[in-house]
Amino acid sequence: MMNKLNIAFRMINYNLKIIFANKFIYFMIAAIAFYLMVTLIMLFSDFIPSEEHIYNSLIFPGFLLLFYPVLFNIQNDKDSRMLEIVFSIPNYRYKIYLMRFIISMLLLAILIFLMTLFSIFALVQVQVFSMVYQIMFPLFFMACLAFLFTTIVRNASGAAVIMVIIGLFFWILSEPLLYNKWNIFLNPFRVPTEISYSIWTNIIFQNRIMLLVGSAVALLWAMFNLQRREKFV
Repeated sequence: MMNKLNIAFRMINYNLKIIFANKFIYFMIAAIAFYLMVTLIMLFSDFIPSEEHIYNSLIFPGFLLLFYPVLFNIQNDKDSRMLEIVFSIPNYRYKIYLMRFIISMLLLAILIFLMTLFSIFALVQVQVFSMVYQIMFPLFFMACLAFLFTTIVRNASGAAVIMVIIGLFFWILSEPLLYNKWNIFLNPFRVPTEISYSIWTNIIFQNRIMLLVGSAVALLWAMFNLQRREKFV
């Protein structure tokens, strides 16, 4: 048991070094800087921020934090000429890339949690775990979608362009679909006044189910694409 735990610890430590390698630190600095800028704007503005505004202030930094480790999950191995080794071991690519994806999501949740705690200190009292829980739905969906396009395009830069276009498309639609269950960026803390609360909770539930199903389909599709070894190497 101790030997297995030691191996697992070494694997996680090794993959953390890969995730933090190269340019991730710049994305993390940009995400924190953007969040602090928005926080300062809300701090010195006239209106009183609420959970709705905290949710919106965490969405974009969340995208920046998931952007690099998910899109460059495979590209980093290709650039360091480790891809041939990874794909030569049967089923190992599923374990290594899925592990990196899970580690990236856990790291994202921790950073969102820390930023939410800072929002309590600087702005307004919010339910920390509820905020992190709700905000991880759209972020996890976009992460799975980004990972899928990475396996389809087989180039991190090309997948990044596609994800920027998709993100802008969803962002533009978020206003017309403000309280619609098909809104990817549906803000559960922005409670509408024209519909009953029970209907609103049902809309949120259906939206989260849709995001979970979409995430599962995208992740399984990405794993299936990894079977086509020759397209990557």
